[in-house]
Amino acid sequence: MVAALTGCSQMTVLRTQEMKAVGAEVEQRMDSVAIQLQAQNDSLRAELEAASLAQKRMQAEITMLSRRVADESERNDSRQEEIIYRLDMLLGKSDKILAKKVVVSGAPAPVSMDSLEREAEKLVEAEAMFNTARSDYHRGEFKLAYSGFKQVYEQMKEGELAENSLYWMALCLIDVNQIDKAKKVFARMSEAFPDGQKTCPALFKLSGLYGEECDINMQKQYLQKILSTKSCEKSAEFEQAAEMLQEILEKEDKKSAGESVERCVPVVREPVKPTSRVKPAEETTPEPTASATAESTEAAL
Repeated sequence: MVAALTGCSQMTVLRTQEMKAVGAEVEQRMDSVAIQLQAQNDSLRAELEAASLAQKRMQAEITMLSRRVADESERNDSRQEEIIYRLDMLLGKSDKILAKKVVVSGAPAPVSMDSLEREAEKLVEAEAMFNTARSDYHRGEFKLAYSGFKQVYEQMKEGELAENSLYWMALCLIDVNQIDKAKKVFARMSEAFPDGQKTCPALFKLSGLYGEECDINMQKQYLQKILSTKSCEKSAEFEQAAEMLQEILEKEDKKSAGESVERCVPVVREPVKPTSRVKPAEETTPEPTASATAESTEAAL
């Protein structure tokens, strides 16, 4: 009886030890699983934050694009109405002039055009050249497009067409990797047309170009200029500038606190690939040069 009780006691002790060992092992596994889950949660949280930030940026870009499309559509409608009106005026005045022309020595006298007629013809011609240059740009003919926009600017000198021509000239310079000249044209354009429709996009482009060069001080300067320009308050560039400036300031705060931040790496632009269209030697447009840009902008600015 005593031996049986002793044996049972020993078995109970052994089972208790085994259960404790199993419990400890289970507890260790649970701790390991909990640590892994916590790490996965932290990783997922970081990914969600990055996705949320990317979504905000995408929404801002979509808003900016939709506004630009709407603005461009309105401008095109107004331009067409203005051209039709001026053409009607031109045709009406031409009919009157032809009816009143004087015949001298059996030959008709040359018909003179007044300032309104000349202005209407000038506008129609400039619109046609601008649309052609923009088509050249979208086909990848950046040098040819630059020459067309430059011709429109030199003809108009002021107004919406002149402002748009300077803006597109700068885009052409960017696409042929002449960044310094593009920055000069953007800066001159924003000074010449401080309340223009392309001023906010030009300032935002300038901040982006300096950001690509890791010139953070100049990037902040142009972002702050967007935020301080009254005409930019309702633009999509205003929202993006505020968000980008906040990110830069937060990164600077982390850096000053001794935290590790991602190092800025300058963007290296790929050389522009030649287009399939080959122009004859007599039609070849020279590459935009600094002197050409200066002549086309400084003359009027």
